[in-house]
Amino acid sequence: MLFIVAALLLFGVVLGVVAHAPLFFTAVAAAVIAGWLGVFALRERHARRLAHGRAVPVK
Repeated sequence: MLFIVAALLLFGVVLGVVAHAPLFFTAVAAAVIAGWLGVFALRERHARRLAHGRAVPVK
């Protein structure tokens, strides 16, 4: 529960910053986050394919 409260507090701070940040900074930050999520998704997909081919648990 404490984790959820901390996450919501951090989310509110980030949204406050984005509301006052220049559009260029917001676009660059959004692109970096999208790239990070894309890399994460590809790594997860690759790990699941390897796990289905062999009897190795996914960490």
